[in-house]
Amino acid sequence: MIFERALRRELMSTAGAVFTTLFTITLTVMLIKILGQAAGGQVSSQDVLALIGFQALNYMPVILILTGFISVLLVVTRSYQDSEMVVWFASGLSLTRWIKPVLRFGWPIILLTAILSFIATPWANQQSAQFRERFEKREDIARVSPGKFQESATANRIFFVEGISGDASKVKNIFVDTFSNGKNSLVVAKEGEMEVDKDGEKFVVMSKGRRYDGMPGQPDFQMVEFERYGLLVANQSQAVAGDKSARAMQTWELLTQDNGFSRGELLWRMALPLMACTLMLLAIPLSFVNPRVGRSMGLLVALLLFVVYSNTVSVFQASVTQNRMSFMLAWWPVHLVVALMAVGMFFLRLKVNSRYHPAVMWSRVRRALLLKRQA
Repeated sequence: MIFERALRRELMSTAGAVFTTLFTITLTVMLIKILGQAAGGQVSSQDVLALIGFQALNYMPVILILTGFISVLLVVTRSYQDSEMVVWFASGLSLTRWIKPVLRFGWPIILLTAILSFIATPWANQQSAQFRERFEKREDIARVSPGKFQESATANRIFFVEGISGDASKVKNIFVDTFSNGKNSLVVAKEGEMEVDKDGEKFVVMSKGRRYDGMPGQPDFQMVEFERYGLLVANQSQAVAGDKSARAMQTWELLTQDNGFSRGELLWRMALPLMACTLMLLAIPLSFVNPRVGRSMGLLVALLLFVVYSNTVSVFQASVTQNRMSFMLAWWPVHLVVALMAVGMFFLRLKVNSRYHPAVMWSRVRRALLLKRQA
């Protein structure tokens, strides 16, 4: 049908523009956030691009849901504003005729959302956790970026190095400011390297430097020159535990786990494709606007509805995670309410002369009651 082909073509072009806009905004926010973490020493600067890719996969299901929802909303709203819907209804056609082409346009989005939710997103979260874990396992001195002051993992030491060797075990022109037991200690050295003693404790062994203890001008101020000086960094036996959170588990692993975290994560993954489907169907009757009035208010209402929908799913997820609600009772009510809302709005937007319109159905009931009374 010409109408369906034209509608799908317009939906695809609108979806491309919406997806590009949403993805660009999300990517910019992620870039700023991860670069800030790299500058603050929370992640490695070498892992920035990889972490951005993993985070992009993590946010992709929500971006796709919004893309489908906003695309249908914009296209149907434009039809109302251009009075195309007036011609549509005058031709005796119903609003329900839009469901088929919208679902044909939306099924790839729903399928891709499900694949990302159940397969790609857990893998991305797992990889991101491994990158962060590997960086956290590195010693404080190896996490320092050359030319920058940086705080240690224990927040009581400031490092500055002019350069780091390729294997990240040797440094040159070191400055270390340590605050411990109410006293301040400064160490400057020409070079240093990482060593591990027999007990597994890791030291930065610095050579050709000075150590300053206390405040200048005070009686307890001390200055010591050294040829070699060892600074305890970490114990090799300490290791950051791998990320065992449910977000990093594969779906088949969640099905084998019987705890609140796994069930809550499984509820969220199931909710994403359901949200993609119900929101696209809801967008059809929700797009009604008066051609004489702007469509900004309708878009605001639609986005508010998405936020309420998403947050409600998150509330049910938190209830399952905290074992305050069973999984079987929590996964379906929100989606059922939205689906019933879509059905109700379709009935309200149906052409008045349609036999399924509430007014027509009520008039038929009244006519039947009147005939029965007369009989």
